[in-house]
Amino acid sequence: MILYYLTHPQVAIDPQVAVPDWSLSDLGRNRVAAASGKPWVGSVRRIFSSNERKAVETAQTIAAAVGQGVSIRQNMGENDRSATGFIRPEEFEAAADAFFAEPENSWNGWETANDAQARIVAAVELALDEAETDYPVLFVGHGAVGTLLKCSLLGRGISRSEDQPNGGGNIFAFNLNTRHLLNDWTAVESYDGAERNG
Repeated sequence: MILYYLTHPQVAIDPQVAVPDWSLSDLGRNRVAAASGKPWVGSVRRIFSSNERKAVETAQTIAAAVGQGVSIRQNMGENDRSATGFIRPEEFEAAADAFFAEPENSWNGWETANDAQARIVAAVELALDEAETDYPVLFVGHGAVGTLLKCSLLGRGISRSEDQPNGGGNIFAFNLNTRHLLNDWTAVESYDGAERNG
C-alpha cells in the first residue's frame, strides 16, 4: 500500500483569526486545482484530512476531482501552538528550529515534537486500519507533523532536515509494504505519482 502525505499549500495569513481557521490563499487554491487533474490522484481510494480549515479545503478540492469523500480527523492537526498564538513569519522559523531541535521540550508552551509525533503516527495507523484497501491512501495535513510522520516511517530521529521545502504544498510517498520512501517532498503541482517519481 502506498501512503501519500500532502501538506496544504499557501494560506491567507490573518493575525486576527485563529491559525487552525486560516483558509487557503488564491495561490494555494490554484496549486491544489492544478494537482487535482494528475493521474496519480485517480489511484487514491481513501482520503483523510486534518480538521484544520486549510487542510480540509485542500482535501476537498482533490476529493471532488475524483468523486470521493473526505474523512476528517482531529488528531491529524498541526502541532499545537495555541499557547503563543500568531507569530510573525520572520520569527516563526527560529521557533520551528527550536521545536525540532529539542523534541522532548515544549517551546513556550507548544506541544512537544515527541508528543506531536506520537499523535500523528497513532492517527495515521488508525486511519490505515479503517481504510481496508490495498490501493493508495492520501493524508492531507501540515508540514511539522508531516515531517514527524516521515521521520517515524523512516526510523530516523526527529530532525528539521527532513522538513518540506518552501513552506507548503508538498507531497511524499511511502510504500508501507517495503518500508521504503518512494519519493521525498515534491511540489504537488509538479508531482506525477510514486511510480514515476520514485
